[in-house]
Amino acid sequence: MLLVLAPKITNRLRYIFNLLLNDLLGLETCFTASLDEFSTYEGAKFSYGVSLESDALFFAANHLLFETGISSCEVSCFDYAGSKAFFAVYQKSSAMPFDVFAASFFLVSRYEEYLPQMRDEHGRFRAMQSEAYRNGFLRKPLVNSWALELKKVLQDRFPELEFSLPSFKFIPTIDVDAAFAYKHKGMTRAVGGFFKAINRSDYQELRERIEVLLGRRADPFDTYEVIMALQKKYSLKTLFFILLADYGVNDKNLPVQNRYFRQIIRELADYADVGIHPSYASSGNAAVLQKEISRLSGILHRDILKSRQHFLRLEMPTTYRNLINCDIAEDYTMGYAEEAGFRASICSPYNFFDLDLDRKTPLRIFPFALMDGTLNDYMDLTPVQASDLISNLMKEVKAVGGTFISLWHNSTLNDQRHWKGWLMVYEDMIRLAVKGK
Repeated sequence: MLLVLAPKITNRLRYIFNLLLNDLLGLETCFTASLDEFSTYEGAKFSYGVSLESDALFFAANHLLFETGISSCEVSCFDYAGSKAFFAVYQKSSAMPFDVFAASFFLVSRYEEYLPQMRDEHGRFRAMQSEAYRNGFLRKPLVNSWALELKKVLQDRFPELEFSLPSFKFIPTIDVDAAFAYKHKGMTRAVGGFFKAINRSDYQELRERIEVLLGRRADPFDTYEVIMALQKKYSLKTLFFILLADYGVNDKNLPVQNRYFRQIIRELADYADVGIHPSYASSGNAAVLQKEISRLSGILHRDILKSRQHFLRLEMPTTYRNLINCDIAEDYTMGYAEEAGFRASICSPYNFFDLDLDRKTPLRIFPFALMDGTLNDYMDLTPVQASDLISNLMKEVKAVGGTFISLWHNSTLNDQRHWKGWLMVYEDMIRLAVKGK
């Protein structure tokens, strides 16, 4: 048992100490504000924010974990252990030159996303506004790395401590924004699609539409057999997120009543995990969210516990509160559309901390590292460049025993046109993940 002395045991302090020490390092931890209890304790212990005259291990503190409310924080980075750190402390007796606990809390809680910011056209917090992007550590799971540096300090002082570190995991996820490109969409949408292709003079698409609807070739979004074949080949469990929205400008999947769509969903659920893909229209609308979750639950006859927001629309803390109120247990939205990397600077699942309510919630956040559209559309990478970036990100995650989560779409794995060569990127990523696992 590791004992921590602090001047005040706040919810913030308890949350981030448990994340770093318990979840990432496997230590059992307890807390005290009593100097007498701390002094008489004979096991491994350290003080946080309380400088003692004795030789007890001491970590100097930033003010963040002892506050409530949200205010601007100055983040001034410096080099540390081959990476970056901030919230420097200026006490020579401190075991680390920065407050690793407060800095981790700032990143994991997404503190900066509660502050006034310019948003993109979809109301999203932009990667380039983040401290991780501005200070060059977006592609590093900094919190995991800091935890391992903390381990070195504790192990050096208390060799008897037994650590239990997490091992690398891989979770491939697929968003089904549109189950089919052309099939099963009804006469109105089929005719509209023909005219749009003609207006764009896209005769390749026009020819493809005709051939698909005549049954002469497969629908380009019907890649489910390919995905499931790779799952079987590499002994994986894929996680699918299904969009079950009413039709709208940004929600264009098949009608919920469509029997072919429902059949696909049930077949996927027989061999893979399935979660809800809350629609663009559901963002900020708890009633619409609940309706969509109920639709998927009705199709599968089971509770729906996992989600990822369509368009990655995530507003702190409203989105997560709505999910909690709808009994969602896990969310996989934590990542950026325009940049690959680690939005919360962590590559391990963790519980959402609601800053406004100042409390830990039961909702587990599963941060993803990259999205197919990020690599191809936003970053304009070639398949070879994308594979290199994926390899580098995965090395970072493996080095800290994290969980590598990828986001792809059924529509991008057809190996055609704009996505020519990307099926190989996807399989290379899987192969790299399972190699030496």
